Amino acid sequence: MARAAATSRSAKRPVEYSILLTATLCLLAVGAVMVYSASSAESLLQGPGDPSFYLKRYLMFGLVGLAVLHFLARRGMELARRFTGVLLGGSFVLCLAVMVPGVGVTVNGATRWLGAGPLQFQPSELLKVSLVLYAAHLLASRPRTVKSVKGLSRPLLLVVGAACALLLKQPDMGTAMVICFATGALLIAAGTPIRKLALIGGGLVAAALVLAIVEPYRRERLTSFLDPFSDAGDSGFQAVQALTAIGSGGFFGVGLGESVQKIFYLPEAHTDMILAIIGEEVGLLGILGVVFLYAMIGYAGLRTAKLARDRYAKLLAAGITSLILCQATLNFFAVLGMMPLTGVPLPFISYGSTNLIVLLAATGILLNVAATGGRATGAQKRPALRAIEGGRDATGRDSRGRDGGARRTGTGGRRRAAQ
Repeated sequence: MARAAATSRSAKRPVEYSILLTATLCLLAVGAVMVYSASSAESLLQGPGDPSFYLKRYLMFGLVGLAVLHFLARRGMELARRFTGVLLGGSFVLCLAVMVPGVGVTVNGATRWLGAGPLQFQPSELLKVSLVLYAAHLLASRPRTVKSVKGLSRPLLLVVGAACALLLKQPDMGTAMVICFATGALLIAAGTPIRKLALIGGGLVAAALVLAIVEPYRRERLTSFLDPFSDAGDSGFQAVQALTAIGSGGFFGVGLGESVQKIFYLPEAHTDMILAIIGEEVGLLGILGVVFLYAMIGYAGLRTAKLARDRYAKLLAAGITSLILCQATLNFFAVLGMMPLTGVPLPFISYGSTNLIVLLAATGILLNVAATGGRATGAQKRPALRAIEGGRDATGRDSRGRDGGARRTGTGGRRRAAQ
């Protein structure tokens, strides 16, 4: 009986669930291959002497993340609704703990990690997911707050601003940018007027420019982005090497495992810059394949948000989907030289224990929304979000008065419908 019930449940899973799971597993497979290819030479010659060192760790953390995904795919939305406050408060406390001398771990001039030795945890990764859960909960329970900047500011934008201030102190501007873009996408989904969004966005752009100019290392990254080849041996070195790798790959690439840039030329080849190695070894075709997998996640995630029968579930699905896509887009733009380098990893592909586990957990929640349709206990009607529904109202009719049900063919069908 139990086996029959499990088979029945799996048979009823919608196509969005299958697309999300398939795309995620494919990205993990790509990540395992490319992490090994990008890190094997360096870890053998300058690291622990084991060419598969980073691959083993990637697989270990990936298995942990998949276990969390499997658990949250069954109860994720319920647990997210219940523990959002605890998760957000804990994330802030951990981000503050990073700044305590002797507690935070500094790597490459940034203090973003907790822990010691091989086991390190990056609280900012947990913070960005917690903020998406919090924003979805707040906007679902207070739908009128989107009508004014004042309503959005108290408390949503204040909380997001405090989180970004903590991240800039570490410094971690890349994660702060991911949070801002994902929050903006969530506000669009919640129906925030365009004028209000433009006002908030203009303020953020002005603040970002001021921060970039005031801080010397950010100013250096900005100027090197504008012309990386003017200082190819120093501030523009990483950007130039990434562009060289992608340019060398051409359309089909030089061959899997045959990258030259990964051997002491391109810094962080297996983490932030892994897309450049994909471009060199598998070419433009490989990059387009990765884009297609993220597009699958975007399509299935937004379809999940559209079909969900609960406002909170709609916003939750839209927020998690936006978080994954915003992070992937920022990484793509940085590696391709279309924006300054931010240190944002490529979701599910880059090596990074905390990022991998946290994003797989968030995907588990998204799968739970897809599997259950986001049905909340006691929900009597299906509230609509115009940005997701395409103009439909809560009764299922769109703004032009057309019924959302199945269409009838022929004139006889129209007469019967009229009767």
